[in-house]
Amino acid sequence: MKRLRRYFIAGLLVWIPIGVTILLISLAVRLMDKTLALVPEAYKPEQLLGFTVPGLGVLLTLLILIVTGFLVANFVGRAFVGGWESLLNRIPVVRSIYSAAKNFAEVVFSDSSQSFKNVLLVEYPRKGLYSLAFQTATQLGEVQGRTGEAVVCCFVPTTPNPTSGFIIIVPKKDVTVLDMEVDEALKMIISLGVVVPDWKQKPDGKLESGSSAAPNQPESGGNAG
Repeated sequence: MKRLRRYFIAGLLVWIPIGVTILLISLAVRLMDKTLALVPEAYKPEQLLGFTVPGLGVLLTLLILIVTGFLVANFVGRAFVGGWESLLNRIPVVRSIYSAAKNFAEVVFSDSSQSFKNVLLVEYPRKGLYSLAFQTATQLGEVQGRTGEAVVCCFVPTTPNPTSGFIIIVPKKDVTVLDMEVDEALKMIISLGVVVPDWKQKPDGKLESGSSAAPNQPESGGNAG
């Protein structure tokens, strides 16, 4: 029975990730296929070809995103988006939702932002205890002025749900920048610390786990990392 149980669990560990991956990809494809509703009835694939082409909506969605990005990258497009945002900001409930969604998208997808670019190790909730955190900001205005030293804003996520957590302000000298990527840190947090990313010797000089070398520290006065 123990051997059968071990085989059963081994089978689950193979098929559950595959099933979840297929399910999520299938859901994403079905959602993007709904963009075909924008195509006039006479030009829809099922009308022209006589059958439905799964996933064609993915290509249409990508095309719409690229064209939209191209249009808003010029002066006329930016003026149009500015007017649209001005209109939404005048609607009480919509204003809050749109503003929060826009800020989140800018933080996650913007290449120029330093938010969520570094995984940090901070002593929290007290000295001697360490927590994983994500850098969210280094230019803190009044907060930095009041503290009298260079500080960094960190987001300490909860586990296993990393979408909630705490914002803490930490002196840069007390922050260690880790080599692990953001997605690796998220896997470690979601798995309750079971999935630990490898730390191996790399050509750029990163050290193997267990080295006695001093940890990386963010530069004082500038963006961490």
